Parts: sequence; structure tokens; C-alpha cells
Amino acid sequence: MDENQPKPGKFALRFGLILGAISMVFNIMLMSQGLHYEQTLPIQIIGIVILTTVVIIGIQQFKKANGGFLALGDALKLGTGIAVVAAVIGLLYFFILSNFIEPGFMDKVYEIGKEKALVDNPELTEEQIDQGIAMQKKFAWIAYPVILIIQAVIGLVAGLVGGLIFKKAKPDY
Repeated sequence: MDENQPKPGKFALRFGLILGAISMVFNIMLMSQGLHYEQTLPIQIIGIVILTTVVIIGIQQFKKANGGFLALGDALKLGTGIAVVAAVIGLLYFFILSNFIEPGFMDKVYEIGKEKALVDNPELTEEQIDQGIAMQKKFAWIAYPVILIIQAVIGLVAGLVGGLIFKKAKPDY
């Protein structure tokens, strides 16, 4: 292996930090508009577009640093690595938001969910919805690893797409 060959991990860390910073700015923007409680489809799509864009840019920069060559495996490592680093930053931001910046954040989320459940499911009683919310609170911790896994899968897919587009094998000679 060539000593000057770039390492996917270094690029994944750099672009993961960039993606994490962009995501935090996006979430702060949502918070300033009072939209941080909502997870509507447009907000989720914007998040995926941001992630995919940063992954593609990271893959392009890696290919450029690697003399114009890119293996599909490196693209997969980059996509997954960038997404995981950004997810860890996002989870730290969420932890700080929900425990220090706005300690009542999760209670407000549950209240919004309760109101929506009452409207969407008029056959349920308020007690049944309260039981569901109590169950959600017991298992809220599972959101952290699930978010990490989902981000890794989205990064893997973005890395696969980017790798298939930009793949260029080194000549055998």
C-alpha cells in the first residue's frame, strides 16, 4: 500500500464534523423559528439532502486526493463514516438541548404527540394515549442507537450511490 494514499477515516472524520456543524446550524435555525418540535417530511428530506450532499463532496475530495482513483469500498467507508460522526454530534446536540438548553423539550414533544393522537384516533381514550406515552418514555433511550443506525444506513446508501458514480479503479500496471 502506498504511504501517500489518503485514508478514508481521515476524510470521514473531517466531513463528518462539517456535516455535524451544518446539521447543528440547521437545527438551531429550526429552533429559532419554533419548528424544532416538528419532524415533517420536508424537514426530514432537507436533512437527507444535506447528508447526501456532504457525503458526495467528501467522496469527490477523497478521489481528488487519491490521484483521481476511487474504490467502491472506500466510498462506502466514507459515506458510513461521515454519517456516523455527524450522528454522534447530532445526538450530543440533542442531549444538550433536551437536558440543559430546554429541559422541558421532551415533555412538549409528548404533549404535541398526545394532541395529534387524539385528533388522528378519536376512538382512543385519553387514558389509553397516556399509557402509550408512558411506554414511550420508558423506552426513549432506544432512540439514540436507532438514530445512529438509521444515519449509518443513509450514509451507506449515499456512499454507494456516490461510489457507483465516481468509481475509478487504479490500473493494474
